[in-house]
Amino acid sequence: MPSRPVLRTTAALLGLVATLSLSACGNSADGSTEQVVAKDGSKDGLRIDLSPDQKRITTPEVDSIAALVPAAIRDRGTLEVVNSAGSVPPLAFYATDDKTVIGVETDIASLIADVLGLKPSYHTVDWANIFVGLDSGKYDVGFSNITVTEERKEKYDFATYRLDNLAFEAKKGGDWKVSAPKDVAGRTIGVGSGTNQEKLLVDWSKQNVENGLKATDIKYYQNSSDYYLALGSGRLDAYLGPNPVAAYHAASTGETEIIGTYSGGGADVQGKIAATTKKDNGLIKALHEALGTVIENGTYEKVLARWGLSNETVPSSELNPPGLPKTDE
Repeated sequence: MPSRPVLRTTAALLGLVATLSLSACGNSADGSTEQVVAKDGSKDGLRIDLSPDQKRITTPEVDSIAALVPAAIRDRGTLEVVNSAGSVPPLAFYATDDKTVIGVETDIASLIADVLGLKPSYHTVDWANIFVGLDSGKYDVGFSNITVTEERKEKYDFATYRLDNLAFEAKKGGDWKVSAPKDVAGRTIGVGSGTNQEKLLVDWSKQNVENGLKATDIKYYQNSSDYYLALGSGRLDAYLGPNPVAAYHAASTGETEIIGTYSGGGADVQGKIAATTKKDNGLIKALHEALGTVIENGTYEKVLARWGLSNETVPSSELNPPGLPKTDE
């Protein structure tokens, strides 16, 4: 579920699903749920419901914001939400029944529908068809880890709700942190080939060499199970990948930790994830106000904490903020 076309993380993300499945415990007392916990059975791991019966966090309708919804959508009574699922926790993925889509994206969309007095109707498609469906008016809004870009702003409106960050994930218990290029000098770091994070790591290594520091020893991995084994054995100092995936893994297993994050947009702009609508379809103001409401009343923070993504919270929703710049590609 890439947020930008140059990201290629599918293979690694699919591998993570298998990794997390190994740490799933049995049904709960009422026989209805399965949960991910720390592999050692300790309370350090985040307990996450993977069942189709999610018991999502809810919030009351706000009449003044519901009144901003275009009449055609209000009369229909549903919010048609599109996402791309099947890849990885915690964004949008399949529950234990292999058909119900769950995750942080669906939870946030559900909260917004609550505020607007609408019933969320979820549609799962491949990545390209998210935008095809928005263009045609088949879907009202995309909640699918969509990054704001200047190119996309020509056709779509955005209301932000998460940061688009990359994360350095390391074995738990160390004292090493990453906040600047110099911190990776001489380190052995894993990454996926052809990704934005690879480009960042290569650029940082070159910069360090030019400044008289050691190069980074970059190792490439296709599968998350392989790089987690390397982290555990000490063959890797850290792995650089999408923050939501790393944060979820760290919280759910208790074996790793995030030692640094960096904007997916690079040094010049903080990447931001946003609810996405067809430009000028009349819905974005209502979505923006609804996001502001759930951020203020604390239900938004509860949703992100539920999925181990507290480090991606934002203090407010932004309407069509500066996006990642256009490229020559």
